[in-house]
Parts: sequence; structure tokens; C-alpha cells
Amino acid sequence: MCRITGIIDFNNTVQQSEILINRMRDTMAIGGPDDCGTFQHQNNYCSVSLGHRRLSIIDTSINGHQPMLSADENIVIAFNGEIYNYAEVKKELQAEGVQFRTHSDTEVVIQAYLKWGMACLHKFIGMFAFLLYDKKENLMYAVRDRAGVKPLYCYQHNNCILFGSELKCFHKHPLFKKEIDINSMALYFQFGYIPAPHSIFQHTTKVLPGHYLVIDLRKKSVEEVTYWDVTDYYRKPVISNMPMQDIIDKTEKLLQSACNYRMVADVPVGVFLSGGYDSSLVTGLLQKETTNKIQTFTIGFKEENFNEAPAAKKVAAHLGTDHTEYYCTYKDALTILPQLPEIYDEPFGDSSAIPTILVSQVARGSVKVALSADGGDELFGGYTRHKVVMNLADKMVKFPKTIRQFSGEVLNTLIPDILFANSTKNSLSKKANKLSKILQSGNMGEMLYWLVSHYTPSQLSAIINPVIKFPIKTNFNKSNRLDKNINDINSMLAIEYITYLPDDILTKVDRASMSVSLEGREPLLDHRVAEWMAQLPGNVKIYNGVQKYILKEITHKYIPKELMDRPKMGFGVPIINWFKKDLKKYFDIYLSKEALQKHNLLNIDYVQKKKARYYNNDDSVIQELWFFLMFQMWYEKWM
Repeated sequence: MCRITGIIDFNNTVQQSEILINRMRDTMAIGGPDDCGTFQHQNNYCSVSLGHRRLSIIDTSINGHQPMLSADENIVIAFNGEIYNYAEVKKELQAEGVQFRTHSDTEVVIQAYLKWGMACLHKFIGMFAFLLYDKKENLMYAVRDRAGVKPLYCYQHNNCILFGSELKCFHKHPLFKKEIDINSMALYFQFGYIPAPHSIFQHTTKVLPGHYLVIDLRKKSVEEVTYWDVTDYYRKPVISNMPMQDIIDKTEKLLQSACNYRMVADVPVGVFLSGGYDSSLVTGLLQKETTNKIQTFTIGFKEENFNEAPAAKKVAAHLGTDHTEYYCTYKDALTILPQLPEIYDEPFGDSSAIPTILVSQVARGSVKVALSADGGDELFGGYTRHKVVMNLADKMVKFPKTIRQFSGEVLNTLIPDILFANSTKNSLSKKANKLSKILQSGNMGEMLYWLVSHYTPSQLSAIINPVIKFPIKTNFNKSNRLDKNINDINSMLAIEYITYLPDDILTKVDRASMSVSLEGREPLLDHRVAEWMAQLPGNVKIYNGVQKYILKEITHKYIPKELMDRPKMGFGVPIINWFKKDLKKYFDIYLSKEALQKHNLLNIDYVQKKKARYYNNDDSVIQELWFFLMFQMWYEKWM
């Protein structure tokens, strides 16, 4: 786990690039405190610079220094992440006569590329983002892993291309123009995060998961290539004739392999344990493989409705782990809140970033790698909204699509989009507007889009002052490629996997863990697990009304059912109470008229009325206010 950056400068300012690449690299020093390096090269077309900050996990010796060059110095790579099966790939290459100089997985990537070209990506089990420069072919590759665990940004403008693990590094380059992309701003308020490939800045994109960019330095061209797409597996014929027990057994075997791979390290490894099914299963699978006590870490809250620590403690005791728990209070939030714009350097609205940062801090005191169990809900059907949408779809499918669409249009016409004056009407209007969109949906993927949207396009236009250019294409549009059966949950799970999972959950965990120099690993996101689960029918994932049935059945082999069965809580934060008391000053300062007038991007009257409603004990608006606060704090920091 590291941080990388790069410059392709067609203006050929070599000397300046040497200075700039160091500055860009060192903005991310906390993500790679163990070592750093740079590479510069001038060819006939441009200057190329790569920068690397290292967090040493595998082959912690100087031999793992990056950027790393091939023996003939023709291939140069800046690599972030881990190839968990690097030993097997290395053995395969050695059988072909390839010789190695180090024990690093980075060298395996170089040699695999030399042997198989970009087809080498299909050999890898891992999480990664890397820049690979092929001097001989005058090509640069910018690669991101299948699930999108590791981030990679790209800026293209002014005859220059910049790359970085985080946006903050771009600010050190004089050709980077920090101009807000209004459509991306609208996406932030719609979802609470900015879906890939979009970014808050113009000319700036995220490399999509399962994709890589090919930059031809001679032609100055950029081509996007898809090498893996989970929706391809959801479109394959469903495995419909396998007995349930066989499904459970095969799933467990894949999960065990995924967990074992993610214990490969030359440094101490621990697990984030919430006490829910996903993290409990990961812990159980790991603990049964060793006589040593697995180190587990939990965050709790004094507020009972948010506190899973007692459940995690019971699971840890049953499995016999070396358990650490820490209770998060408003004082911790007071410390972490001002750091959020630096850690998440584009607007990010998931408030559970606070306890995620805190549990990362606690874990970093004992380990250098922590496993997280993200992806269970997306693969196995665990979110409450999955059941809600399924129930709604079961009712909707009884009516022809024309009737549903007509009903939605009538509902949308009768109730205006935004009624600022009356809070009750405003709340009713938002719900009715969303319901009208859901009724007009063609499949569960489309239904999910409207269900998770905090605002409809017309509502966004009333909140954001600059003109928004609708429609805005995102991975939600891929629902059109999936099964048109409106009551099949698989289309919804597929869209969750390529939107909310990488752009919210994985972004949250990556930035939180790297803010304390901790590597986060995601065993449930092993692509072999995703490919397998994608081909199973939806009715075995939510089986006889039981969500995540397969995963739960496996868990009960290691942890008694009575210890696990309780209402799903999620990783929430008690911000409703915090901002009425100890954190109130943040709303007072950042959501004041004076603060909003600095950019005039938001409807000031709308924000002020929402704040007044909250101060008058209308807790329903807290999520909106949090989104506004995160945008305001980001703007102050980076604009």
C-alpha cells in the first residue's frame, strides 16, 4: 500500500517536472512514510515523471524501492497495492526462465507485463493502482483494480496529463486549474459522493474500476480499456440447478481462500470487527486457520442506538481473538472533523468516515495491515433497501409498465418539486417526487438509482445556483445492460457493486486507513467471489425472506446463531445530537449567509431554512446539513 503520482508533460519542461513531481509526491507522505522515490525521462515527444511514497508491507527491504525499473530499464512502474498471489505468478514466470532480483510483488508485475502484456492483469488476485511506463513503445498505462479498492485520478489539460492517488497532489502543479465541475457538484449532493469517472474539478476524472488508460505519447492520445466488468458476470446464464448446500460449500471455500491470501504480509495484520455478520465471518475464517490470536478492533458509541461494541466483544470472546475496543465521543469528532477536508480532498458526505478514521488510528497502534469486511451487503443482498425495493418490485410487476409510468407522471404533476415555505409539504413533495421516478423505472437497478438519490434533478436545480447539464452519465446507467426482470435483485446488486461500493465505501476506508499509514484489505472483494456470486440467482441470496442467507449460514458454522441474530445496525454516527450541542458552532460558521456568499454556488435561502428547521428540532434535515457542511469545509480548504 502506497501512494503514486505522475506527470506527462508535452510542453517538455523537464527541469520543472523534476521539482514538481517531488512536491506532488510529498503531499501524500502520510500514505507512504517508509520510503520515497522519483523517476524522470525525456523522450522525443514529452517528459515523463513518476513519484512514489512507500508503505512497506511485502519485502520491506530497500529492494522494494520505487519507482522500480526492469533489468534493461525499459519498463518503469509506480505501484500502489498488493498482488496477493504474486508467489504463484512468480513461480509460473520462473518456470518460463524469468529471473528475479527481489522478493517484491512489484517486480512480479513488471515481469508479468514483459511476458504477457496487459493480459497479465487477468493473472492477478489483488488490489492495485499503478502507472507503468514502457519507454520502447512510448506508452504509459494507468491501471485500477477490478473492484476499485485503490484510487487513481487523472487530469488532462494544457498539453499536460497528471496522475495521482489523491487529488491533493494536483494542486502542486502550476498547470492544474482548480475549477469546479458543476455537474460533479450536483452528483455530490444527489448521492453524498461523486461517482466515477467524475471528479469535483473540471478536466479531472477517476480511472474506473476494472479499467486502464493507454496513453500513446507519440499520438498524444488516451484510450480507455475495460479489462473486467462485474456486470458481464451478472449477464451470464444463472446457475439455477445447484443444491443450496453445494452453493454454501463452494462460497465458503472461495471466502476462505480470499481471507488467507489477504494475510500475506511481512508485517502484523489485524481485522476491523463490528460484530455484524460480514466482519464476524472474516474473523472466524481467519482465526480457525491459526493458533495465534487474531488482533481485532472495534469502535463503540455511548449512544445505544449506534453501539455495536458489546456484540463485537461477544464475537471476539467466542472466537478467542486479541480484542481492542474504543468508544467514540463528540470529543473525538471535534478532533477529526477539521481533518476531513484534508483526508477526503473532494466533497464526501459519509459521516461514518469519523469512526472509520478512529478505528484506523486505534488499529495502527498495533498493526500495519487491517482487514475490512466491506462488500458483503453488495454481493449477498444485505442492505435494508434491497428488501424494500424487492417488495415494491413484487407489487409493481403486477401492473403493465404503461400504467406505472402514467401513475408516476400523474404523481409528479400533482405535487410540485420544491415547496420552500412549508416544511411538511416540502418533505411530502420530495417523497412523492422520488416515488414517481421509482414507478417509472424499468428494472431494480433504476429503482435503486432513485431510491439512493437524495434529490431529483429538478430539486438539485433549485438548490445549486449554476446551471446543471442533465442528464449526467454515471455507472448507474449500466442498469440498462442488465436483466429487465423488474423483480430480480441481481440487477440492483450489480449496480451497488459499481457505484456505492467503490465511490463511497471503498473511498471512505482507503482515505481513513491511509491517513494513519495503515493498509486496508478487503477479502470479500476478491474478484473470484464476485464472479461466483454474480451468477447465482437472486432468490438464494435473499432466501425465504432471509437476507444474506448464504453468508449467514457459513457464519453460523463458526459463531452460534443466537450470538449473531439481532437487527442490522449499520455503521452510523450520532451526529443528530452532536450538532445540537458540542459541534453546533460548525453549522453556525460554515452554513452562515456570509460563508455561503463567498461562492454563491448554493441557494442560501434554502440552506438557511434547513438549518432553522434543525435548530427547531426537525431532525429529518440532518443529512442535508451534513452534506452542506462537508462541501463548505472542502471549499474553504481547497478553493
